Order: sequence, then C-alpha cells, then structure tokens
Amino acid sequence: MKYRKLGRTGFEVSEIAYGLWGMSGWSGSDDQQSLASLQLSIDAGCNFFDTAWAYGEGKSDGLLGEIMARNPKKRLYAASKIPPANNQWPALPKYKYHDVFSPEHVLKYADLIRKKLRVDPIDVLQFHVWDDGWTDQPDFRSTVEKLKDGGWIRHFGLSLNRWEPENGIKALRTGLVDVVQVIYNIFDQAPEDELFPVCQELNVGVIARVPLDEGSLGGKMTRDTRFPKRDWRSAYFGPENLGKTIERVEKLKKIVPEGMSLPEMALRFILSHPAVSTTIVGMRKGEHVRENVAASDAGPLDAALLAELKHYRWDRTPTPWSD
Repeated sequence: MKYRKLGRTGFEVSEIAYGLWGMSGWSGSDDQQSLASLQLSIDAGCNFFDTAWAYGEGKSDGLLGEIMARNPKKRLYAASKIPPANNQWPALPKYKYHDVFSPEHVLKYADLIRKKLRVDPIDVLQFHVWDDGWTDQPDFRSTVEKLKDGGWIRHFGLSLNRWEPENGIKALRTGLVDVVQVIYNIFDQAPEDELFPVCQELNVGVIARVPLDEGSLGGKMTRDTRFPKRDWRSAYFGPENLGKTIERVEKLKKIVPEGMSLPEMALRFILSHPAVSTTIVGMRKGEHVRENVAASDAGPLDAALLAELKHYRWDRTPTPWSD
C-alpha cells in the first residue's frame, strides 16, 4: 500500500481507503464478514475509513468503532458525516441552511458519531450534503469553529452532491474546509475542470468516492442485473441508467490492457491524478481487499492510456434516480 498526504491535515493516508456504506444494509452484507474484511484491509495497510451516520443510522460507525478498538496500536483514521436534518439528498438551493445543519443538529450528531466510533476527537467530520449558497451563513462558520476549537473534531470536510463538483468551491475558499469528498472516476471526470485546481491551490485533501460507479466499473454487471428494492442500487441502475451504463462499460472493457482488470484500471485512473489523496472503495469481501490494495501497489497508469480514457468521460446532471 502507498500513502499520500490528506491535504493540510498532515495525515498520511492509504491511497485505497475503506468505504463502509455497503455494510449498512446493502444486499449481501454480513456483519461478521464485514469485520473480517475490515481487519484484512488493516493488515494490508489500509488506514483511512469513510463512514456516515446515514449508513444504517450509525451501524457503519459502530462497525468501524469496533474494528478500531481491536487495533489500538495502529493509527487508523476515521471520517464520518453528519446527516441532513431534513433527510434530503442532495442539497438544493431552496433548502435553508438552518433546516439542514442547525448548530443543535450538528452537535447532536457529532456527539452520537464519536460515541459510536469510540474516539474523541473525530479525525474528519463532514457534512453529508452541501450547497454553496449556504457559505455565508454565520452559523456555518461558528459551528465549524466550535467543533474544532472545542476538540470535537480534528478536521472538517464536505461531501459534495453527485455530479456537482463546483458546488463547494465557494465554501473551500472560506478556509474552514480541510477535506472535500467528491465523485470521481473514469466516467465522472468533471472534478478535474475546476474543483481539483482549487484543492491543489488551497491544499485541501481530496477523497474520491464512487470509484467504480456504484459497481458498474467492477465489470460484472449485465443488462439483466437486478438488485432488491431495499438496495439503493435498484434505483440507480434502473431502466433509465442500466442499459446506457452497460453499453459504455462494454466499450471500456475493450481497451483494458492485457494482465489488468477493469476495476484495477478504474482505481489506477483515479490515483493517477495528483490532486487525489485517497479513494474510498467498498470492500466487504477479502478478495476485494487484496485486489484493491494491488491497484495502489501498481502505481499510476501510463500517459497513453490516461489520454485514451479521457474519451470515456460521461457528463451527467442529477436526476431523482441518481440521488
């Protein structure tokens, strides 16, 4: 495993980070298997873990707290997220900041999260949604400063809305935001346009999420793939998206170099960008851990392949099924 600085936090984090969303109730999730996979990832050098209260109403935070308690001698970094009080994803300009992240709401969930994680302070605490129209709200600054000055958190971050990477740049320029989490993968390359240059300018850490496009870039899905209704992917890969996605994935498979898998190429594409600090991957099974760690070991893709992958960019706008 290779490591990079998480922006100005100074944290040396593993290039491959562990994303715990899939442990909160996705089809096929099993707590004991999840804990075993978490331990295997730690043994393989993973030290950065991303969770959120919304992932099972604290379930994933609790699993992470359990595995961290089992490894007291290792420096493991926990990043979690405050849910929006109105329970709406994504944030929209019509929502009022106080109805989403009032000081009382933020402090309540910060306390719940640190108890689940069994830590004090939390390494990185993020708002799970964001709209830049909220940036000038006095409570935004005062709440983040209280979290930091009061020892609740070490660093603060924002998780940006799907397919809206520029909707966070104004907040970054306040100096309050140390880390930003954004969707970035072979299909979703838009963060390169404006967000990444600002992050590099301000030394803001970048957590790249959804590296495999919710699973399509794993290469195993087909037009016949279906997920249980309670599984979030049943909506994301519904009639409006599944066919278009599989068509693009099949074309992408044709350029995967010999001896390399599609998911390896997808992860190495992300890690080839110097603005990226780490990418969070769901790894509920041991085989996934081993495969993903190997992608870090292999290093960046060569320039010719990176240039070719630029042609697979897929610019999309948020829709009800994508939220």
